[in-house]
Amino acid sequence: MKRILALVLALALIATLGITSAFAADEGFVDGKFTETRHITVRLFQRGDNVPETSPFADYIRKGMLEKYNVEVEFSVCGRWDDETDLGNLLAAQNAPDVIYTYAYPTILNYADMGGIIDLAPYIEEYKDLLPNMFNLLGEENVYWDKDPETGKLWALETRLVNNARINTFIRKDWLDKLNMPLPTNKAEFEACLIAFRDNAETLLGADAAKMVPYSTSQDIGWRNNNLTVSFVPDAITDEELYIRGFDDRQQFLPGAKEAMRLLNKWYNEGLVWKDFALYGSGDTTEDDNLKAGFVGAFQHNYDYPYRNGDDSIEANLKRNVGPEAEFVAVDCFENDAGLYRKYLGSTVDRKVCFPTTNDEVLASLLYLDFISSPETILALQTGTEGINHERMEDGAYKMLVVDPTDPNYQASLNNIDFTMTCNGQYLGEYTEASFAYGYAPVDPEVVLNALKVAKNDGRVPKHFSLPAIEAEVGIGSTLSEERDKFLNQAVTAPVEEFDAVYDAGVANYMAIGGEAIMNERAEKIEAATGYKFEK
Repeated sequence: MKRILALVLALALIATLGITSAFAADEGFVDGKFTETRHITVRLFQRGDNVPETSPFADYIRKGMLEKYNVEVEFSVCGRWDDETDLGNLLAAQNAPDVIYTYAYPTILNYADMGGIIDLAPYIEEYKDLLPNMFNLLGEENVYWDKDPETGKLWALETRLVNNARINTFIRKDWLDKLNMPLPTNKAEFEACLIAFRDNAETLLGADAAKMVPYSTSQDIGWRNNNLTVSFVPDAITDEELYIRGFDDRQQFLPGAKEAMRLLNKWYNEGLVWKDFALYGSGDTTEDDNLKAGFVGAFQHNYDYPYRNGDDSIEANLKRNVGPEAEFVAVDCFENDAGLYRKYLGSTVDRKVCFPTTNDEVLASLLYLDFISSPETILALQTGTEGINHERMEDGAYKMLVVDPTDPNYQASLNNIDFTMTCNGQYLGEYTEASFAYGYAPVDPEVVLNALKVAKNDGRVPKHFSLPAIEAEVGIGSTLSEERDKFLNQAVTAPVEEFDAVYDAGVANYMAIGGEAIMNERAEKIEAATGYKFEK
């Protein structure tokens, strides 16, 4: 289907000559404002049943852009989890919004190769002086992160990840207290906790003992077991090898990853892992419902996952359903060969912003990025209305309040990141640090601060290499991700004696359909740029 869509796009672009016309400065922009009203469409994620394009946050942006630049903004809404499919369909039909954001750079590169994406390099250079907020927020590094060192092409801007914490391991402290067990500090102790949960199900859950889940995970094995995976990776691994093998953002092709999955397979076969985890895909609420009901002992997820969504958070529901003593706390218990609780943290980059070649308002679109990158705009979008979204503390910190999901003021994404396109993470100027722990009402701020501390402990940010685009990655990202999840699910749920055969066959197939080609090309380009020779 994707190949068909790509062909449709290619043919359509050929038929519409002039769509990628040469760059020219916009003469209708005078003294910081357009003389005639311009119109742009902007992509906006939707989560759940809320209607983000009619919210006060959308109104704030529309009003601000019209007053400041004489630009009308129209939002084009798509489901968060249909992101890539929706974007591909829109680009193929030449109906994509003027301003696009996505997490999938290979998707952008795929359509750029077919002439469907604007090269931003000349526009950024021409209009740089008009974009101070964007450059102050993103920095030169993020703006030019994806610039091809050979061709000079710039297909996308990398937005800013303010907080680069990724994954935490969470465990039920109240269960450990009931069993007189301390918080685990290594793999062996963590496994002992899971066994104790399993063997004391009646003590911990009473009549619901049959619903006991010592350790929960999901189909997204790589993300949801990242601390486990990284603990098996040799600490001496080079940045170059991390780059070559790290094309898979779940880090499942780093050395040692197989042994992590072997341990997970052992746990599964011993009844320590949720037996139904492979049955439910993204968007399904079954696992979260188990967590909220109090049936789960431990899990790995986004570093702040139990505390998100205010009054509907896992933590808030857990306390309502079980009791005030019930809580998940973040722990460090996956040590590597150097005795460190290593985490490979994200860089400063986050979502990728690009413009399709159907965009005939490039300057207006860049000014949109500058407008939403200003500290004033970010503050307004993240904190909302005082008395509704937040209250101010004595030290000036912003304490976020619980808002009903049916209220137009409800922020469906943490820190309202669906609107703050260029910024992912709390960014409140001088009040950022003081406000962080108050952003997860009604959760105890100290619990949140501990989670952040644990998530960054022994963190390492892999080096960024400025290299030409990896052509082998074009158009294959989704296919490889689906194949990775498929074979990992099969390997983890296989009988112990079949693990090696299932895992090895899955890796071989993954490499044959594109993984090996990507690694080889990355290795070649690293060697050409740095002289580093990769040995498999």
